[in-house]
Amino acid sequence: MAVFNSFSDEARNFDFDDVNIEGAERIAEAVAKYDIDRFVHMSSYNADKNSPSAFFRTKGRAEEVVRDIFPETTIVRPAPVFGFEDKLLHKLAGVTNLITSNHMRERFWPVHAIDIGSALAVMAEDDTTASETYELHGPKNYSMAEIAAMVDKEIIKHRRHINLPPSITKRAADMYNRLIWWSETSSDSVVREFIDQKIDPTAKTFKDLGIEPGAIDNFTFQYLQGYRSSSFYDLPPATEREKREERKYVHVIDDQ
Repeated sequence: MAVFNSFSDEARNFDFDDVNIEGAERIAEAVAKYDIDRFVHMSSYNADKNSPSAFFRTKGRAEEVVRDIFPETTIVRPAPVFGFEDKLLHKLAGVTNLITSNHMRERFWPVHAIDIGSALAVMAEDDTTASETYELHGPKNYSMAEIAAMVDKEIIKHRRHINLPPSITKRAADMYNRLIWWSETSSDSVVREFIDQKIDPTAKTFKDLGIEPGAIDNFTFQYLQGYRSSSFYDLPPATEREKREERKYVHVIDDQ
């Protein structure tokens, strides 16, 4: 039997300490008590108990807690994930993603949700993954601005982004969360805009699991076609349109 802990979101009645540390601790104690064969703990990229971000900081502390309780724990640190109903591509394609604080300069290696699922399936069955730490990230590094430009090209729309000082966006995020029951943003998400993804060179990766992760630019059409207007809905993917445009021209190279 295998147990996966993937819960990590802050909520109105639970902060990051409650969810990421205390919640993980209770699950690890249950795993140890009932002698479960495999325990896979979903942490996060940039998990670090000394991070300025509360989310990354509690994720780093949780890794220590679960390993102390159940040393055979497999720790997984996924990069920002894209896929169906994600919080990356769909957020950038939507009209509400307007305010930023770091000019979208944050850099990371986005990873496909399907590849994460494939990795977890391997870990559930492969005992050699016990006690290991995996950094699961995509093959290409992007800034948030570069992905936003990719999204705009695919949906054939231009989404505006207004950059404001973090002191303003932090207060605005906290006020917004007081008005709604579910958590959409937080002051800590503003802090994370200023932290690039760092990969632990000692951790294992997809390669150690025999998996080749897909690049985000191969999936934008699949996940974003629905954001196009009816006028452009049936056009081919952005990359295919570029290839067709290229064929319209005859290129002559003059070696003289």
